[in-house]
Amino acid sequence: MTDKRRQKIRNDRAVSEAIGFILVFGIIIAGIGLVTMYAYPMLLQQQSSSNEQIMEKNMIVLQNDLKSLAYKTVPYSETSLSVGGGALTAYNMTYSTSDAYFSIFDSNKPPIIANELNPLTFYPGDLSYESTDAQTRLSLENGAVVKMMLAENGSTMLAEPRWYYDSQTNSAVIYLIGFNTSTNDVMGLEGVGTVRMALVQTNYTVYNLPGNDPVYVTYKPNGTADYSAAWDNYFTGTLEMQPTAVPGEYILPTTSQPNQPARVVIYTYEIMIESV
Repeated sequence: MTDKRRQKIRNDRAVSEAIGFILVFGIIIAGIGLVTMYAYPMLLQQQSSSNEQIMEKNMIVLQNDLKSLAYKTVPYSETSLSVGGGALTAYNMTYSTSDAYFSIFDSNKPPIIANELNPLTFYPGDLSYESTDAQTRLSLENGAVVKMMLAENGSTMLAEPRWYYDSQTNSAVIYLIGFNTSTNDVMGLEGVGTVRMALVQTNYTVYNLPGNDPVYVTYKPNGTADYSAAWDNYFTGTLEMQPTAVPGEYILPTTSQPNQPARVVIYTYEIMIESV
């Protein structure tokens, strides 16, 4: 009887240890599953958000470099930055029908700047960051930092360009800034790298408009990167330009003083991106 009782006790102890091991192992597996299901996606989301915020700051830094090159005529700039969660790509001042452009014309007879059928057209190209994780796109386009969601309509302007209107002199100043690359092709960067930019060419023209005829500015977006909403808010909000019935077309506020001749100054800059 004694041997049978001892054997039973040993069997019971073995069963208890096995059950305990199974319970502990199950709790560990459940914990790993919960972390994988909930915590890991949150970490990835936070990482994507962090990468996006870093690139927003990087774009502001690149915009400041662009201002130094264009407005202060600094010949060369170099900025080291880290690109995470996506790629930074430079696009040339191409002349494809799908690329974004700005056009300007007036209604004087004969026209002073250009006529409606053959307007002054400028293709700026852009320096863009696209994140597949955060589904966002940031661009440095014509001196402005703009942002859009890839899966949604709409866009916003994070940093404005330097266009302005002086009501005292009835003068409007327009800056047109375009990118070219040293390889005459698209350039891209992933990870850590250096963006080198140089001022290649600058020009400005002063147009004195004798009459009260309006000056029109048109923004046509890129086929794959539509920043129309961002530029519309800038034109109608900051510059107080009036939209016309034509989508993307606006009237410069140079007719607020009909007895004073309007003056339009257009600056154009070509920035060479030597490396990305």
